[in-house]
Amino acid sequence: MRISTTSCLCPFLVCLCFIQRCYGASHHVPAKVPSKNQTKLANGETEVHHRPKRGWIWNQFFVLEEHMGPDPQYVGKLHSNSDKGDGSVRYILDGEGAGTIFIIDEVTGDIRATKSLDRERKTHYVLHAQALDRHTEEALEPKSEFIIKVQDINDNAPKFPDGPFVATVPEMSEVGTSVLQVTATDADDPTYGNSARIVYSILQGQPYFSVDPKTGIIRTALANMDREAREHYTVVIQAKDMAGQVGGLSGSTTINITLTDINDNPPTFPQKNYQLYVPESAQVGKPVGKIKANDEDLGINADIKYSIINSEGANMFSISTDREMREGIISLKKPLNYERKKTYTLHIEGMNTHVDPRFSYLGSFKDTATLKITVGDVDEAPVFSIDHYIMDVYENSPSGTEVDTYTIYRNDYKYSEGVRYFRIDESSGVIRTTQPLDREDMPWHNITVMASEVDNPSLLSHVPVTVQVLDVNDNPPEIATDEEVIVCESSRPGQVIRTVTAVDKDDFANGQRFSFALPNQIPVNPNFTLKDNEDSTANIIARRRRFNHLTQELYELPIVVWDGGEPSLSGTSTLTLRVCPCQRHGRIRMCQGEAFLSSAGLSTGALIAILLCIVILLAIVVLFITLRRSKKEPLIISEEDIRENVVTYDDEGGGEEDTEAFDIIALRNPAAAEELKFRRDVRPEARQHCGPSRSRRSPSVELDEVDVHDFIRQRLVEADMDTSVPPYDSLQTYAYEGQGSLTGSISPLDSPGTQSEQDYNYLDDWGPQFQKLAELYGEADSDVTT
Repeated sequence: MRISTTSCLCPFLVCLCFIQRCYGASHHVPAKVPSKNQTKLANGETEVHHRPKRGWIWNQFFVLEEHMGPDPQYVGKLHSNSDKGDGSVRYILDGEGAGTIFIIDEVTGDIRATKSLDRERKTHYVLHAQALDRHTEEALEPKSEFIIKVQDINDNAPKFPDGPFVATVPEMSEVGTSVLQVTATDADDPTYGNSARIVYSILQGQPYFSVDPKTGIIRTALANMDREAREHYTVVIQAKDMAGQVGGLSGSTTINITLTDINDNPPTFPQKNYQLYVPESAQVGKPVGKIKANDEDLGINADIKYSIINSEGANMFSISTDREMREGIISLKKPLNYERKKTYTLHIEGMNTHVDPRFSYLGSFKDTATLKITVGDVDEAPVFSIDHYIMDVYENSPSGTEVDTYTIYRNDYKYSEGVRYFRIDESSGVIRTTQPLDREDMPWHNITVMASEVDNPSLLSHVPVTVQVLDVNDNPPEIATDEEVIVCESSRPGQVIRTVTAVDKDDFANGQRFSFALPNQIPVNPNFTLKDNEDSTANIIARRRRFNHLTQELYELPIVVWDGGEPSLSGTSTLTLRVCPCQRHGRIRMCQGEAFLSSAGLSTGALIAILLCIVILLAIVVLFITLRRSKKEPLIISEEDIRENVVTYDDEGGGEEDTEAFDIIALRNPAAAEELKFRRDVRPEARQHCGPSRSRRSPSVELDEVDVHDFIRQRLVEADMDTSVPPYDSLQTYAYEGQGSLTGSISPLDSPGTQSEQDYNYLDDWGPQFQKLAELYGEADSDVTT
């Protein structure tokens, strides 16, 4: 197969295109391309070799990016030596973009691009071509791979990805000092033409700065640029491709350049002579005045050191430097005495502390001024050595411990102080404690000491005193939290349940250090253990798998904590661990009552719904109980509307069907049970039939009826005479044992025997619950005795 193109894409490929076309033209005639080799013999005959020639020639194509024409862009042509031009060969194409971006004419083998391509997104495409016999679909040539390269055009302007920039350069720098290097990028192909060849130029910032056109390095172009004259500069740099030629694309960026300060200005005093008034009562070491020199520089370049250079002033006064305000603070070294000396002259010098030797030609970088101090006459009060005292004493020190001593400049004063924790000696100024102090209760004490002149008490001086109570290790540590520790039911052995810390009321200079352990005097805890992390924390770790809050909800874990003080103290704290069901990742799902009522877990609507369900369930239970009670059928059914209380006496019958064979005589008189031997589980004929059959009733049955009537009459009288019943009529029902049981009665009232040796008097001692039973047995005993 042969590949040919019909157009050249750039001047660089003119020769290549020409050679390629010439080569392709020599192979375009299929009739001249034999499919078999032939050799002419000496006798004039031709010998045919069956070794086929190579008919598949592959190369690479070029396609121009950003093609905007209306028709698909022609890429090239595929051709096989087997193609005779009769349409029997079919060309197919597959690979990157085949069928979507690139299409091929199956008959001619022409390849065209249907879409506009962008080299910056994809530089080349790899495709495969094959020639098939159109009739048999057999491959005439093996599959061949070729590449279509996207040829670049200048369609991307240079960009500064990191701009805008900020740079600094020292003031007074020499010409050519490097400031900053900027770099622009171009997405075009740097290997083809000048599309990505960038040239830098400066658009703004001249004549102060310049830029190297190739490297983009910005340099100073003007000497002696002074920060005090101008500090900030704005420079605009342009990057242009096509080597800066006309038609090239460009981009720009901004660089903000600031001149940094150097020490190129000496300090100067605004004036050469100053005056200051100082009363003789001024305290030694206290500031009495200020002086300041100006410096136009910044930072350490403007630092000034002040000094007194004459001996007269240096003996009585001192000067220090306030670095923040850059002022000289004049203080008194010795007490002033107006009667001895009324004026002092000070020569003060201000000098830079950081001098740049490059600018030594500008001078010595220092200046001097004269200060005249006038001493004022005053009537003096007591003067303390300092204006605020800070002292310390250890806590728990015994009463009378000395704290410190005050001093004043003369000894004709007395001291006084009035607090309950301290006392002061009026003559010596020694402060002592009046009781042991507790740092945890009050770590600082603020008191005021007053000194007055003995001969003139109106001359008073006050000084504030702060007493710091120093700590001793007198408090044991304890666990920092009192809250319950939540243990998930799904906890695994070795899982950290919680990390605990300790607190100590004491204060350790090097930080609080705690160690943790379980008590030694108790058995090994099978559920939890403790690991000291050696960083003042400890981990509570589960020792077994799966807890169940229904089996045991609360666990107690005592922990011993030691502090790092001298001597070391220890304390035992007991933590409560609560077992709760948890969701995944340890989130607590429910834990006792607070989880149920927690507003974070249940909304108000959910709580109302739950309470409503509970009320409905209670109503259903009450209704169910009421219906069950209403289903009980009374033994005596009356048509009358009974509105009084019904007292029911229930006794077990002789069987499931025996409801009328109960012998009431045995209930009234158990002794008569032995005499009545007739069947009571079957009703006699006299009771089952009416009319004439009544004359056939036996005497014992008639006696039974009489006894029942007497029994009922007797009970009626007792009910009427009973004062404990309600004050209205009541219905009392006496049940029969029943009739129809084939197995006979199982009532214990039919048991033989008329007398019992059992003494039932002890039933009277069992209380009111057994009072009725005691009366029944007592009545039975009396009947037997009678």
